[in-house]
Order: sequence, then C-alpha cells, then structure tokens
Amino acid sequence: MVMINLILILLVGGLLAMLSERLDENMPRKVAMAAVLFDLIYLISSMLSLPEIAQLQAPITNDPSTWLMHFKANWIPAFGISIEFAMDGISLLMVLLTLILGAVAISASWTDIVKRKGFFEANLLWSLAGVLGVFLALDLLLFFLFWEVMLIPMYFMIAIWGHENRGYAAMKFFIFTQASGLLMLVSILVLSAINQETTGVWTFSYFDLLNTNISEQASYWIMLGFFIAFVVKLPGFPFHTWLPDAHTQAPTAGSVILAGVLLKTGAYGLIRFAVPLFPQAALDFSYPAMLLGAAGVVYGAVLAFGQADFKRLIAYSSVSHMGFVLLGIYAWNELALQGAVMQMVAHGFSTAALFMIAGSIQERLHTRDMSQMSGLWHQMPRMGAVAMFFVVASLGLPGLGNFVAEFLILLGLFQVNVWITVIAATGLITGAAYSLLLMQKSFQGEINKKWAESKLSDFGQREMMTMAVMIIALIFLGIYPQPVLNIAEPVLHSLLDLTALALPSIAEAKL
Repeated sequence: MVMINLILILLVGGLLAMLSERLDENMPRKVAMAAVLFDLIYLISSMLSLPEIAQLQAPITNDPSTWLMHFKANWIPAFGISIEFAMDGISLLMVLLTLILGAVAISASWTDIVKRKGFFEANLLWSLAGVLGVFLALDLLLFFLFWEVMLIPMYFMIAIWGHENRGYAAMKFFIFTQASGLLMLVSILVLSAINQETTGVWTFSYFDLLNTNISEQASYWIMLGFFIAFVVKLPGFPFHTWLPDAHTQAPTAGSVILAGVLLKTGAYGLIRFAVPLFPQAALDFSYPAMLLGAAGVVYGAVLAFGQADFKRLIAYSSVSHMGFVLLGIYAWNELALQGAVMQMVAHGFSTAALFMIAGSIQERLHTRDMSQMSGLWHQMPRMGAVAMFFVVASLGLPGLGNFVAEFLILLGLFQVNVWITVIAATGLITGAAYSLLLMQKSFQGEINKKWAESKLSDFGQREMMTMAVMIIALIFLGIYPQPVLNIAEPVLHSLLDLTALALPSIAEAKL
C-alpha cells in the first residue's frame, strides 16, 4: 500500500491546504510543504526497509514479483481493469525527483501567489499526485486516468494565476495534451482488443500486454499513437509549440512543475511503454525518432538564442535538452539509456532553478524582457552567483550532472549513428551561446538606470536554501553519479534483455 499512500497523502494534503485558508491566508503553503516533505520522508523510510534496495535486485520486466513493489486489486474485472501499481529503479528516481521539486515549487509560490492561495496549493499537490500515478500505474487505463488527472490542475494553475496572456497559453496547453492523450487512449484500447482476440481475456495490465501477439503493421500504428502522445509531452520537435507559451505565462511554481516533472512523464512513457510493448516497430522507427531528437536539439537551441524573454529562452532550452533524451531512448543501448535517465534528473533540477530565478526577477522588476535587466548582479549578487551556477550547469559544464547526462547520450548514440551524433553535438555549441547570452544580458554589464535608483531585494534565506538543495544535487550528480546509475542499471538491463528476446535483431542492431 506504500504507493497508494504516496498518492493519497498528496490528494488529502491538497484538500487540507485549500480548507486551511479559512483559518489563515498563509496556512495553505505551510500545509502543502508539510504534505510533500512527509510524503518524501515516508517514501525514503519505506525504501530503506526493503532488502532489495541494498542489493539492487534486478527486476524482470515482465515479472512483477521481482520489482521493488507491486500491488494489484480488481477494479472492473468484467473488462479486465484493475488497480495496479509497481515500482522499479526508474520509477523510484522519478518519484523522488517529483517530490523534491514539488517542495521547490511550493517554496517558489511562497510570495509569488497572492490570491486564492489555498486553491493554488491544492492544485499543485493534486498535479503532483497525478504525476506519481503516472510513474507508478501499470494498468494502462489507470495510467491514462492519471495522465489526464495531472493535466487539469496544471490548466487551472496557468489559467488562473498565470500572466498577461494566460488564457491562450492554458487553452493551447490543454488542447495539445488532450488531443495527444486521445491518441494514446485509442492505442491502448486497440492493443487490449488485439490481446483479447488472441487470448480470450480482457486485460489492461502492462505485464500481460507485453506478450501480445500482434501483426507488424498494427504494431507500427499503435506504437505511433503512444509515441506521439509521449513526444508531445516531452516535448519533441515538431510537437513542442505549446511549451514556450505555457512556460512564459505560467506562475513560477507552475513552470517549476512543468519543466522539472511533467516533461519527464513523456520520456518515462517512451522508456516504459512505447519501446518495450512494440520492440519491432520501435526498431523500425528508431531512425526517424533520432532525427526528430537531433532536430529538436538544434532547433530548440537556435530559437533560444533569438529570445528576448527570459522565461521563453529557458523554455526553448528545454526543447533542446529533451531532444537529447529522445536521442538516448531510441539509441536503445545501455550508455544512451543511462544518459537519458540522468538527463531527466539533472534537467529537472537545473531548469526548475532557472525558472525560479526568472520568477524572482519578474516579481521584483515586473518584466521578463532581458533588454531591461542589464547589470542586475550589482543589485542582487546572491541571485547573480546562483544564476551563473545554473547557467553553466545547463550548458553542460564538466563536474555537474548535465555534462554526465549529455556525454553518456552522445557516447551511446555514437555507437548507433555517427552523423546524428555530430548534428546533436552542434547543439552543445549553440547551448553555450544562448546560456552565456542570458547571463550577459540579465546580470552582467552596467546596471540599467531604471534599477540603479531603486533598491532591489536579493535572494533571502528561504530562496537560498531552496537553491542550495538543487546546487548540491547537481554537484553530486556530476561528481558521483554512480548511485543514480546503479539504481537505473538493473531496470535498463531488463528492458534491453526483454526487447532482445522479443526481437533478436535488436540485440544485433543496438548492442
């Protein structure tokens, strides 16, 4: 019941946060922070009690009894729908990332949200609960339910507490994600129907559907439904256009959750479902997928370089960085997959921090236009130093987590396709250009006279403590990434073995 409790704590915490506003308008954020931290402590204590953690037991992908945790109960047995949750190493990493960045998002909302604070914190916690459900649910209809649940609170966060063009951004976000989600639902239903025809039993369990006997043509089209749904959320080129608007208009906490957590659900879906369920179709589609990933890396970096809006620049940088994840997944070898998992974690910390800095600047200056920001380091030295750290982390400075991730991805990709590796590597050069441009325009140079005469408040104790968590995480990932690699390694070995058994040519082509 640990996995269900993790979700219930956030759902109940959100309700309590909303009701607590009647007692004190500042109480909701304290209740929300307490709920997330309690959830994190509960998860860690539960994990430490498992003997499998100490020996890093290798799960067999299609055998739930070998996973760290597994829970299954009948829900609608007539249609084979059950409440099924399971956790392996990758799920564990994503849940930890979600809860840590959830606490960061609540910290970011501390002074940013001034109206309907209870409802805001409730939506934030409910969105986190939906994300945990996505990372843990292994009944495909239950997975789809959580996939939709996590979007609705985020829509409200953008539409109610967003900036000047929030209505348009919220609607665009909702339409893109709903349309792609519908494709995934159709694919799930068709996959289950095909399985029922061959076995005579209705089931939506991931473990049962892994063994579905399906024709090559049907497999390809169903796989595309999953692929598009997950790549829209990633987001990958050319399905990325909702992201810059959503990030720019979202409140700071919304941007932290969106960039740090929600984008990772797309990458997780590709690793967990799109490739293992359809190994032959995934192999056939790997070259177009890697081309889209390389295009996203370069295209996102070039567009980021041309932005004047601080938040929009970071949003396009996310398109570029998540392009590396797509490359790593469809290279489908251990090095590239380890890099993709590491990129999911490192990008979560670095981009969440940059969005929090952008929100802090907008809160103080009431603008996101970098042409009006020159020389902010003079007025806010602590913020400037922290921004410099996360900017160089984002561009891939050796010794930090992002460098390890991108290096592993390129190393694994090189074994599969040299020319795509060369194209993707050019994105690192452009990435350095837009990252340093952001720093130069915002914090370096002579201070703008408009701000020289006013006293701008620097980062306070709460903000510095929040940033310290993410700084320590990125340094740890860069200097000693082995714990993360060890947690992910057994799962990735199992996935590689599964696809090799399902299709021996994968072992030859990818290993």
